[in-house]
Amino acid sequence: MGRASFLKAFGGNYLHLRFAASPELSVETIERPGAWLAPVDVERLVADCAVVVRACLGGRDLDYGLFGEDRSPWARSVITIVRRRDDGRPIAFNAMPILPVVRGGQAEEILHLGLVMIDPNDRGEGLSWVLYGFTCFALFVRRGLRSLWISSVTQVPAVVGLVAETFSDVYPAQAGTRQTFAHRHFAHQIMRSQRDAFGVGEDAGFDADAQVITDAYTGGSDNLKKTFAVAAKHRDPRYNAYCEAALDYARGDDVLQIGKLDLATARRYVLRMVPRGALPALMVQVVFIALAAVIAPTLQWLDPRKPHGRLRPA
Repeated sequence: MGRASFLKAFGGNYLHLRFAASPELSVETIERPGAWLAPVDVERLVADCAVVVRACLGGRDLDYGLFGEDRSPWARSVITIVRRRDDGRPIAFNAMPILPVVRGGQAEEILHLGLVMIDPNDRGEGLSWVLYGFTCFALFVRRGLRSLWISSVTQVPAVVGLVAETFSDVYPAQAGTRQTFAHRHFAHQIMRSQRDAFGVGEDAGFDADAQVITDAYTGGSDNLKKTFAVAAKHRDPRYNAYCEAALDYARGDDVLQIGKLDLATARRYVLRMVPRGALPALMVQVVFIALAAVIAPTLQWLDPRKPHGRLRPA
């Protein structure tokens, strides 16, 4: 991680990390870039992500969320982008919007797993640990290991299974997990005011009991609609069977999964998803994030010689 990135991760308000995922690939994670990056840097990031989109969609573009005319979604999302180290070419990214919700009268946030795209020519690089887990893991450490609710909207069985097997208390599709009031409450809030985050139009229906969005591909995400035959399958046939039974692919249904990122999730991520060769790089990032989020504030608070805001006025 370069000096500039270290300073942002350590002393800034938002997470910004760079590291080498392998000898060939570099990873950059930027929290809410539209809130603090210079406009020219935001546009460069938009252009890099658009390169990956066009590679995945045969030259077509997306026109919802991050890729609409309004750039405000970049101020409430976490972006992780993977580039070739030799020429800087972007080959994959994920975009995770942070959705505001209310629970028990208190404001909370849900991390929406959002859009993940990998250039078809570069699939098989072993990027799932970066694109599906690193951003979540980094934010979890940044939050002082406090649990964080997550959501996912998809019709792809492989993603449905990945979410169910990675996170805790996931409904639906996770064996043994029933819909709780929190699941239902968050789902209603997301569908009421956050549809634009995943390209679902206002005319789409919603089955609250099953947490299935019906006729979902009318709000800008039309190019992402798939048939069941084409959608990537999970190695566990139970998730494939669930999707085939629960979703009408001809109509264009999605499942809205809601779960929790906690210590058990972090353990599964480190033990199951991260390649052994990538563990040293991951641990370096964890140390820097923990230093910024926990250790440095604690040391500053313990120093009686300096003011510490309202807790210790000068």
